[in-house]
Amino acid sequence: MYSNEEYLLELLQESGLLEERDIAQAQSNKKLNDSTLEFLIKSGTISDEQVAQSVAVNSGMEYVDLHGYTPHPGMKELISVEVALKYKVAPLGVNGSTLQVVVADPYDFETLDSLPHVLQPDIEFFCSTPSLIKTLMANIYGNEAVMGGGMRIGGALTEGDDAPIIKLCTNLLMEAFKNRASDIHIEPLEKDVRVRYRIDGVLHDVEHHPKRLLAAIISRVKIMTGTMSIDEKRVPQDGRIQMQFGDKQLDLRVSMIPTNNGESVVMRVLDKSSLTLGLSDLGFLSDDQATFERLITLPDGIVLVTGPTGSGKTTTLYACLNFINRPDRKIITVEDPVEYELAGINQVMVKEDIGMSFGAALKAILRQAPNIIMIGEIRDLETASIAINASLTGHLVFSTLHTNDAPGAVARLTDIGVKPFLIASAVRGILAQRLLRKLCMSCKAPTTLNERELRALGLEAAQMMNSNVMGPVGCNKCNQMGFRGRMVIAEIFEIDDEVRGMVNEQLTTPQLRRRARQLGMRTLREDGIRKVLAGMTAAEEVIEATMSDAE
Repeated sequence: MYSNEEYLLELLQESGLLEERDIAQAQSNKKLNDSTLEFLIKSGTISDEQVAQSVAVNSGMEYVDLHGYTPHPGMKELISVEVALKYKVAPLGVNGSTLQVVVADPYDFETLDSLPHVLQPDIEFFCSTPSLIKTLMANIYGNEAVMGGGMRIGGALTEGDDAPIIKLCTNLLMEAFKNRASDIHIEPLEKDVRVRYRIDGVLHDVEHHPKRLLAAIISRVKIMTGTMSIDEKRVPQDGRIQMQFGDKQLDLRVSMIPTNNGESVVMRVLDKSSLTLGLSDLGFLSDDQATFERLITLPDGIVLVTGPTGSGKTTTLYACLNFINRPDRKIITVEDPVEYELAGINQVMVKEDIGMSFGAALKAILRQAPNIIMIGEIRDLETASIAINASLTGHLVFSTLHTNDAPGAVARLTDIGVKPFLIASAVRGILAQRLLRKLCMSCKAPTTLNERELRALGLEAAQMMNSNVMGPVGCNKCNQMGFRGRMVIAEIFEIDDEVRGMVNEQLTTPQLRRRARQLGMRTLREDGIRKVLAGMTAAEEVIEATMSDAE
């Protein structure tokens, strides 16, 4: 009846329209070919109007009551009977240049995705019950045409040969979203096609499909982007997919590359909820948060965020911009690419093919008189030089570098050609970070650290006396993984007058690190240990993420 019945049943429970015992009773009493929701409606436990209204609210569509609705004679010209029957939709009218269409299932992403291509790009969707839509279709096209076309309440129509692939790809994206996957990997192997989701930084093998389906899956993904060439299989391609999932917009960045077994796809889920995160949401403890807030509210200078790819640097920078974004400040970013749109902030995308490099963009935006500049990454001497000059002329600059620790950023800037005295003058602070999985709040349980974990973390058994160490268990909320979500562990290296002198003297990274420790800098591992003792993450997470930090 609905394409995502399991999700809808959860929604109806949360809204108080169903109870768990109603669902259990329906599942034990329904006929073999009935869905649980069909049985609940037929038995009178819930009405189809209640279901449709609840679905409409959750999906962001407007519910329309079609009782007594009389379509005008020209309605059948808006959508052909064949299209109406295939997608189980009916026309409502036209508002300016927008075609208004009523659907029974806002979670049928195949329909929502396909109709703008089949009919016209500008469509406004409304929601109603399957039975009312059936009646409307009979009034528009004639009862014989509708019944002859196989339309029935809760029924599925016979569709084209590509329908199973469309449904497979749609379900793949839906499941990834439901499981909070950060990216989706479709990988051609020698004999089959493997699908993996990355959840909280860890790849999980979720599906395998016959190799013969690869070409159809790849073609479907390319069609969904609207920009990739289906015929081109020899060179890498990039694109984006946007689709609605309930009341949320699902946005994916798609990368496709040819391999020896066929084209491989990675779809990165761009989670816009991260745009509203504050620093405390990222996992900073109060003392580190206070230090970092002081650094990012300075009037000028450079603040760097460092770490390997996938360590959350960009999310941290966005959180910084959210924290300092005010109407009296002009903020401009230079990114490659612009993945998220930030309200109230001017964002510039790098386009190397037309000469819009980081350096060229920075030169241009400095003429825009910004107060604050965010540079996606300092990659070369030109970008670094412009960033430093901007910081020395009254601008606050944020950027990222790929280094393993905070003091190592000084050596990295020196390696690309920046003079030590400029680094000492411009850089105000450096944050190094990693991402660790957070223990699931619903199922984590008290535990003790074994000898290997104590030894790896450099802890004594006596230090466990007042701790709150927890371990993963597994429950339905975390898909039996024991972890749900991720958080930052950090080390903050402040550049004070003494450190500036050491940078000018070109001291090595180990020497800078030792001095930073003497001045109170906590290492990544030490911050991780604090979070283990507070019951926020597991010891193994810290050990694995900070192997190079052990001393």
